[in-house]
Amino acid sequence: MFTHAFDAMGTQCILNLQGDPEKIAHAARLSEQEVRRLEQKYSRFRDDSIASEINHQAGRQPVAVDEETLALLSYANICYQQSDGMFDITSGVFRRIWDFKSGRLPTDQQIESILPLVSWSSVEWSEDHIFLPQNGMEVDFGGIVKEFAADRVADLCRQAGIEHGLVNLGGDMAVIGPQLDEENDHEAPWLIGIRDPRSPEDAAASIPLTEGGLATSGYYERFMMVDGRRYCHIINPKTGWPVDWCASVSVVSSQCLVSGSLATMAMLKESHSQEWLDDQGVPYLLANKFNEWHGTLKPL
Repeated sequence: MFTHAFDAMGTQCILNLQGDPEKIAHAARLSEQEVRRLEQKYSRFRDDSIASEINHQAGRQPVAVDEETLALLSYANICYQQSDGMFDITSGVFRRIWDFKSGRLPTDQQIESILPLVSWSSVEWSEDHIFLPQNGMEVDFGGIVKEFAADRVADLCRQAGIEHGLVNLGGDMAVIGPQLDEENDHEAPWLIGIRDPRSPEDAAASIPLTEGGLATSGYYERFMMVDGRRYCHIINPKTGWPVDWCASVSVVSSQCLVSGSLATMAMLKESHSQEWLDDQGVPYLLANKFNEWHGTLKPL
């Protein structure tokens, strides 16, 4: 087993690869380069990213987009439609009033001032450009680009001849074939732990995977406590207030990108999350705020 770890996209990235050492070294190098490329291109924290350029030109003029960016915008639009407007990549502006390090809630007036800027339906975009019609609007690729990167890394590794591996970008997983038990000369699934939202250092479930992607969204990832109540970083774009029904949602699908967006959409669906996930027909594990577990994947 070869493990390659590096920090990017605000998290720790870990590649567990098996096979020919030269192929692994080549795959690891390409993978890290690809993650850093995507971070540079889509991070809102970088002045030279396409995200920052789009946001800087809000209310001013359209910005040209390439094929890759168009694909991400198209996918974000699909998520917006399938979630009835709950998955909205213009909702990142809520960070201006929700500071989870402050321990203070925003005022109703502050929320009302931000809500008009959250409006993917008003964004003008086509095959070659995007335009945010209001000054102060933003797009934030943070809800999809890390999962997209995990899938890209898995594809690059396969192209480099890797048949056994696990990509872990801060908990967003993409599987490159089963794990190889070299001593006993047989294959086995990768066992991926799902955090217990009550005790994030402990595992609540162990999911066996030989292919596909897995992602988890939870209210324990970034939050603050105010007067004994937990407020998490996932904000309802229609109200400006955090969701609080689901404690954790994990989804398995053919791609990490799909798993991640489905998990986030389920969090946004609040008390309808279980019914909505059942309708999607994907394996999932959901814990609500009452520590009740549901889904086709089973807790320990």
